[in-house]
Amino acid sequence: MASWEDQLGPNGSVTTKLSQLDVNAPEFIPGQPFYYKPTELISCNTESEPSTQTVKFINVLDEETEAGPEKDEDLPKNTIAIAPDKDTLNLVFIGHVDAGKSTIGGHLLYLTDMVDKRTLEKYEREAREKNRESWYLSWALDTNPEERDKGKTVECGRAYFETSKKRFVLIDAPGHKSFVPNMISGAAIADIAILVISARRGEFETGFDKGGQTREHALLVRTTGVKHLIVLVNKMDDPTVLWDETRYMECKDKILPYLKKIGFDIKNDVYCMPCSGYNGAFLRDIPDESVCSWYRGPSLLEHLDNLPSFPRNTDGPLRFTVTDRYKEMGTFASGKVESGSVSKGQTIVLLPNKLNVEVMQVYIGDVEVNCASAGEHCKLKLRNIDEEDINPGFCFCSPNNFCQST
Repeated sequence: MASWEDQLGPNGSVTTKLSQLDVNAPEFIPGQPFYYKPTELISCNTESEPSTQTVKFINVLDEETEAGPEKDEDLPKNTIAIAPDKDTLNLVFIGHVDAGKSTIGGHLLYLTDMVDKRTLEKYEREAREKNRESWYLSWALDTNPEERDKGKTVECGRAYFETSKKRFVLIDAPGHKSFVPNMISGAAIADIAILVISARRGEFETGFDKGGQTREHALLVRTTGVKHLIVLVNKMDDPTVLWDETRYMECKDKILPYLKKIGFDIKNDVYCMPCSGYNGAFLRDIPDESVCSWYRGPSLLEHLDNLPSFPRNTDGPLRFTVTDRYKEMGTFASGKVESGSVSKGQTIVLLPNKLNVEVMQVYIGDVEVNCASAGEHCKLKLRNIDEEDINPGFCFCSPNNFCQST
């Protein structure tokens, strides 16, 4: 065996391995999912050479742009820009209270390995102690003790999960009529809405009739600009339904004319499917024909994975809409990048206050990244500003390109 001095020599094994380290690699955080990959993979395949790939990093100082000085000033200095490797879609779950939105969301997180089995078993034990056995899946999103005790979502819960093709931001909106303003804040940043309705006898009628939130939520998401809608007819495994096709068609035939009336294109932009949020039927796996023989279409995750990409204005000026702000070892603002990108070290302007602030850190979920581009929901740690100066609805812009007010 070679001595330690030999391994550290010019041709030693330790020296060779150290020379192969990538000093530009993003920081590794144990226990956190890795969301980002290098900006561009340049294929070097030839007929005579083996398959190899090289990584191209973009140095903002060396990057030439057609926009001239104004566009260069929008970008931070000495920053490596890293683009997302998957399309990001923002999903908002809407519908009447107790339709099963949080349960479906929690089950999706479990099926996509964002919540491990041990944590789910812990939720199940705690829910059983409170005589809330059927609520344990929703606790993955309803983290507030008040929400867990009452079984009602109060604030918009947010979580992240990935499929083989896309990355999703899951927004769980409250269904109670007292919390409609919170629901609107979630719908305002969504690309796709998932309308959850209950097939249980009496529950669908309560939510769809006047005073229920099924109609109001559908109208509100259409008003905020959401064009794509998935209708999930939930609780099909309920003893009053038992996967009855007649009941499914009854709910579908009532909801589709209303969706068409408020402006949805029900032929191209609306898709209906049955499911069971509690046992997971049609969320990821297709049950046997003995359970449901009349619907053999795609599952929810399969349908989401096959959705076309949404156009993103990544080259435009920065437009970051604020949905929340808080103070925690600094001032933070969370929201969605509607246009352009925001990076660590960048100087941006808050409107309408016209305050110049510096971005200290950028987070997607709980993972710190170099930048976030159009379509991403992220949070910013800011310098030179107090929490009281920021309100939901405010907008961060590029210093040389303010957004137009109407």
